[in-house]
Amino acid sequence: MTNINWLEEVEKRKEALIKDTQEFLRIKSVLNEEEATPVAPFGKGIEEALQYLLHKGKNDGFTTKNVDHYAGHIEHGQGDELVGILCHVDVVPEGDGWTDEPYSASIRDGKIFARGAIDDKGPTMAAYYALKIVKELELPLSKRVRIIIGTDEESSWQCVDHYFKKEEMPTMGFAPDADFPIIYAEKGLGDIRLQMRKAQTETAGSVKLLAFESGRRLNMVPDHAKATVEVDGSMEETSHAFNCYIEEKGLEGGYTKEGNALILSIKGVSAHAMEPDNGKNAGYYLAEFLHSQALDANGAAFVSFVSEKLAFDSRGKKLGIAFKDDITGDLTVNTGVFSYNSSTGGTLGVNIRFPVTCDIEVSREKIKAAAEAGGFELSKYEVAPPHHVPQDHALIQSLQKVYEEQTGEKAELLSIGGGTYARSLEAGVAFGALFPGREDVAHQKDEYIFIEDLVKATAIYAQAIYELAK
Repeated sequence: MTNINWLEEVEKRKEALIKDTQEFLRIKSVLNEEEATPVAPFGKGIEEALQYLLHKGKNDGFTTKNVDHYAGHIEHGQGDELVGILCHVDVVPEGDGWTDEPYSASIRDGKIFARGAIDDKGPTMAAYYALKIVKELELPLSKRVRIIIGTDEESSWQCVDHYFKKEEMPTMGFAPDADFPIIYAEKGLGDIRLQMRKAQTETAGSVKLLAFESGRRLNMVPDHAKATVEVDGSMEETSHAFNCYIEEKGLEGGYTKEGNALILSIKGVSAHAMEPDNGKNAGYYLAEFLHSQALDANGAAFVSFVSEKLAFDSRGKKLGIAFKDDITGDLTVNTGVFSYNSSTGGTLGVNIRFPVTCDIEVSREKIKAAAEAGGFELSKYEVAPPHHVPQDHALIQSLQKVYEEQTGEKAELLSIGGGTYARSLEAGVAFGALFPGREDVAHQKDEYIFIEDLVKATAIYAQAIYELAK
């Protein structure tokens, strides 16, 4: 029974697929550490979403397992080899400005609107229904297929770390948590902290930097920066220079006075760290302005390092680590967190995305040398290595065949600067569920999935499961 019309099989179950997707999306599965207990390590909502899927799997006759409430799985088939489908039930906070209630899962214009609709609860339900179709058609499989359910993908990935300490690693698999056609390569993800060494002798400048703050997360371009300076001289001169600077750069910003202190602020444009040039780093602009002022020694050391080694250089040329390959493109650098206090010193949090062929240890030595020359220490260097599945791997060959048969379009191989659950598998790729040409609304207000795309993705996943496990 190989001439199966997969789309037709999904259409027979379309109403149930939509209803179950809506029910699933109505669970507010956002990380809540204050609610954490041994039976809900990431909060009640996430635990409820995990249980919802596991109960559904059990009721539909699958083998299910709850792995210490950190993760779970739903399994079908038999054989020594295991095909993995990595999904996650947690979602990012909903934020403001939604047209409808963010967990209403309302349907308008052929779309289901809810936080998690495209990332990743809609695609998770598509993968679940795909496995259900394979089971209901009683297709013979020579491998086991396991939907692995993560609960902490949007923060620290504790779920898969815990899961794979207890459970076997699939031979191959995919994560329905990115874009179609196939993401076969992901850059290495580096989180770096640079700690400033305070100057031994304090030299006075006419402007003393008291504090500098910008950014909260390493993987985002900071959209706001604030500095407090104490002016020994003409406050008007400093404030006028600042106004001229933000006007010249076409930025939003302003200042307020508090005694003999000026509080300067600049608005930038946020963007994901995988391509810092899509944003405007407010911290860089504020440091550049302050670099033009007669600052005290420590303040000057902080803004000089930012200006001379990091600012407006998303490719790492100033640090001496620029690198590019044909698989994943350019190395990228984003300074996501700036923190300075005149009494305690300064730190910089930097996110670096390494191409798959880049030597991460060579980069480390270059960053360390640049930091030390500028009065900083490399106090943290944590890198998740790059992930890459060769183009001729059986997994990629199978998924290309399925995608092309189901869509009639060429299954181009993509590489990304971000990280998906696929990198948890030794041989894993990200496979959908966002189709080419569709707007990426993950993490945005009014997040949605087209019902037509939910149906089409389910058909693709059903055939993919069959091809990988038959």
